[in-house]
Amino acid sequence: MDTPENQDEISQDDLYEHHGFMASKGQEPLRVDKFLMNFIENATRNKIQQAAKKGHIWVNGTIVKQNYKVKAGDEVKVMFEHPPYEFLLTPEDIPLDIVYEDDVLLVVNKPAGMVVHPGHGNYSGTLINALVYHFENLPNNSSDRPGLVHRIDKDTSGLLVIAKTESAMTHLAKQFFDKSSEREYVALVWGNVEEGEGTVEGHIARNPKNRLQMMVFPDGDEGKEAVTHYKVLERFGYVTLISCKLETGRTHQIRVHMKFIGHTLFNDERYGGDKILKGTTFTKYKQFVENAFKILPRQALHAKTLGFKHPVTGEFMRFNSELPQDMVNCIEKWRGYSKHHES
Repeated sequence: MDTPENQDEISQDDLYEHHGFMASKGQEPLRVDKFLMNFIENATRNKIQQAAKKGHIWVNGTIVKQNYKVKAGDEVKVMFEHPPYEFLLTPEDIPLDIVYEDDVLLVVNKPAGMVVHPGHGNYSGTLINALVYHFENLPNNSSDRPGLVHRIDKDTSGLLVIAKTESAMTHLAKQFFDKSSEREYVALVWGNVEEGEGTVEGHIARNPKNRLQMMVFPDGDEGKEAVTHYKVLERFGYVTLISCKLETGRTHQIRVHMKFIGHTLFNDERYGGDKILKGTTFTKYKQFVENAFKILPRQALHAKTLGFKHPVTGEFMRFNSELPQDMVNCIEKWRGYSKHHES
């Protein structure tokens, strides 16, 4: 541990905390720069090492070098000289695919690749950057995100409802909390899902060894309750097309629940679905799968159906969106492969 060269120039009062983590009980000794690489999405090792050189990494309240070994129970903080960018919302003229709009809400169809709200490594080009350009005075949710009632992952496509008034935000957020909203997704998963339909239950929390992943705690001793109902739509041998209805809305819920029952989402890089998890060892098959990955360069997940009661009229509204072309093309490829091998 040491004091950095420029510590006199920048006092701790002039810095802003961007990230704080507690090392879990099972944490093996690990260099702090490597530890933070596991914890901070889109962070480069160079950026973390620069923070260390400037004395902007603290462990248990003391400045450390980049080679400090993090141990179980250590409290690690990273500080920077500017406020977190996620609070500096810049309106951006990004087109929105608006499925429905009235005075109190709108429903948008988010493309894959668009981040919902600004965060580490994604400070522009997000759905919220677009929303604050197109709409004035959107109400903030409990996390100070304008208009956002719920969210979906960057590489998941599909429907989101946005609140335009405070009362709509309150009303819609309560429906999601009370599990009275309707959310149905379509996913392509690895393996032959044998049961025609089923339910996955298991509390979800962050993976203590990799903060970028969530994981299931089946005993319910950690995390939050999560329930996913699935139904088989079509089988292609080594992969299966399914529909998933969410009873709860946890981070990465479908991705984590399906991995938990042995059916990781196709090409879900974060959870290992970008590897060949089922099938033969033939070179031709390997080439086929790699081509399918190129056609669909993301996890195979689309938020297809969204239903809720209108905050003013009380009418139940249900919206559907078509599967995006990348998923359609990938499904067609697997359908052709399946038919060819059956014959």
